[in-house]
Amino acid sequence: MGPLIVSDIITQNTNFFLAFIIGIGFGFVLESSGFSSSRKLAGVFYGYDTVVLKVFFTAAIVAMLGLLFMSLFNWIDLDMVYINPTYLWSTIIGGAIMDADKMIVEAEKLAAISPNFVIKIQCVEPAFKAISALAKKNIRVNCTLIFSAMQALQAMRSGAFYISPFIGWKEANAEDINQFVEAISIIRDNFGFETEIIVAAVRNARQIVDAAVVGADIVTAGLPVYQAGFDHPYTQKGIQTFCDYWDKTKYE
Repeated sequence: MGPLIVSDIITQNTNFFLAFIIGIGFGFVLESSGFSSSRKLAGVFYGYDTVVLKVFFTAAIVAMLGLLFMSLFNWIDLDMVYINPTYLWSTIIGGAIMDADKMIVEAEKLAAISPNFVIKIQCVEPAFKAISALAKKNIRVNCTLIFSAMQALQAMRSGAFYISPFIGWKEANAEDINQFVEAISIIRDNFGFETEIIVAAVRNARQIVDAAVVGADIVTAGLPVYQAGFDHPYTQKGIQTFCDYWDKTKYE
């Protein structure tokens, strides 16, 4: 609100008061909407939740439109608004390098706690550099959130100990999941990768069987999914039929 002060539209004290009220209101809205949730924030970095990004981009657009609106009414002098210059390529390259380095440092800390630990890293481009570096140090990595065979190929080439292709979300989006997992299994066998395939987000017993048929090593599913797979209506019908025949059998 600096330009408003300089233009004598508001006083310094009024500026502090408005900033205080707006800050509290903004924080209250974010907290009430669940934006401080660790799951939602993690979702931004894992790439499956874009709500936070949408809100902040919307806020930026509203701020720009607000500045233009106030400029039209001479409430604000845009020449007094400082805009940081954008260095796009250096930001992209530097971010990719730093992200991989941060992944490596954090993974080494976690791996040092126990030799049984496997480090889970999301399947993004900087992760492949981190996976390769960690594999050379015998630190096992599970490359997760894989949704294409190409992602799986690069993760296996980088030395991932496990890869986790997610099938539940893909099937819900009407995508073929059998060919997806089968392609990954074939690629692994063709090139002799030692990576184990963990089929994730399994929703029913049929998906467990399909994963086993195409060569997956492990599946992750909730206990109710397994329990539902242990039962079958014909098994119950058969048991009842056997019992009925037994009850009709005459014996001394």
